[in-house]
Amino acid sequence: MAADFILVIDEGTTSTRAIVYDRNFREVALAQEEVALQYPADGWVEQNGEEIWSRTLSVCRTVIAKAGGADRIAAIGITNQRETTLVWERATGKPIAPAIIWQDRRTAAACDALKASDHEAAAQAETGLLLDPYFSGTKIGWILDNVKGARARAEAGELAFGTVDAFLLWRLTGGQVHATDVTNASRTLLYRLGFGKDGGWSAQMADILKVPSSLLPEVKPSAADYGATDPALFGRAIRICSILGDQQSALVGQGCLKPGQAKVTFGTGAFLVANTGKVRPTSNNRLLGTMGYALPGADAMALEGSIFNAGTVIKWLRDDLKLIQSADESAAAAASLPDNGGVYMVPAFTGLGAPHWNAEARGLISGLTRAATSAHLVRAGLESVAYQTHDLLAAFAGDGAPIAELRVDGGMVANDWLMQFLADVCALPVLRPDYREMTALGAAAAAAMQLGWTTAGDWAARAVPGKRFEPGMKSDVRASLLKGWDTALGRALA
Repeated sequence: MAADFILVIDEGTTSTRAIVYDRNFREVALAQEEVALQYPADGWVEQNGEEIWSRTLSVCRTVIAKAGGADRIAAIGITNQRETTLVWERATGKPIAPAIIWQDRRTAAACDALKASDHEAAAQAETGLLLDPYFSGTKIGWILDNVKGARARAEAGELAFGTVDAFLLWRLTGGQVHATDVTNASRTLLYRLGFGKDGGWSAQMADILKVPSSLLPEVKPSAADYGATDPALFGRAIRICSILGDQQSALVGQGCLKPGQAKVTFGTGAFLVANTGKVRPTSNNRLLGTMGYALPGADAMALEGSIFNAGTVIKWLRDDLKLIQSADESAAAAASLPDNGGVYMVPAFTGLGAPHWNAEARGLISGLTRAATSAHLVRAGLESVAYQTHDLLAAFAGDGAPIAELRVDGGMVANDWLMQFLADVCALPVLRPDYREMTALGAAAAAAMQLGWTTAGDWAARAVPGKRFEPGMKSDVRASLLKGWDTALGRALA
């Protein structure tokens, strides 16, 4: 049998999945397992690195069996939750501490101290990022300073750092390859934003953040030769041909390979990413400059705005407040009301991301009266996602990167009510593809480009069936809703 399938590892914040695609990018097999999150203190979010690895290995073995065996798999692509930080022993591959998740805010005080020392302007100029606990750099410092002996071991070359992709690559290759791609590297606060010799690990930022350079992986293009898996894992060695951070992978999956094109992924958080081509993005509105992708014959930078809590709102309403039994019920609850009744939710569970970047903000619900029902709270949660997206779009326009249409993906986009409300509040068409696993699809496309199965031009030109939501809300109604949101947001920021 021919090796004509691509296996994608999609390691997300709450689960790890493996998806097998054929040469026409049709889904052949899928497996998914949850990965537990721990919250050991206020603002702390962790995972067990060994659990991430074991769940990933399990889903890969499941889909390989479903697809007919390892001989059918031509290549592996990896896409991953970004910024999440692991430090492990080179000798054993074992993490020396829990994985610190991207949502974690424990280094807020360290970031404030760096800002007080006037390092933020230099950090933004060098990396395109802001000094925030979101990024990997201060998380690495926290591990080195809080695990006994870790800093000395790091300086002695005994330890390795990686975002989740690099950790999985190390384990997949039996410790033979310590590498990451440009998109993940550009989320660490340690990468000088640029292509080729203009980019690379920043000695300036490593010095500011006190991160030994011996910890850092090699940086490669998103589509590249990343070695091969240990034959003992799957029965034979399989090439690893692509790595992309999840949001940049979705940008590729959506075919946003021209400057000005943008996508927003609604998952645990929500992430709006706009292709800026060869132009190094700069922001006066606290958006982020990042690497978009580096593919054969095509590379780009991007401007990004990150919302920390989107899908987590629905999970909270379902699992903790028990106002709904399933995420699917949220649309019916929202649609059952003629309006929001003046109830607003600001879901700052772990602070607020772009364009506010306030790590200390906490969530609130405002406008409650005795007339408010569980449906009002559910609707307020859904509406908050659209309002936050509106604020991001305003910041993009302020930075000279106006967006004409929104290409959407992620788990929340199945909600028709939310997609229509999003189009209405943002006054933009919303394009939802029928196939919504754009993060995994982007990694598959990148691997296929590395294999020579397709080109960036052909990928961007392909037809994508889907549904289009047109804005239909009256401008005075939109203005009134946004005024109410701004009032609630001001209270959260205060």
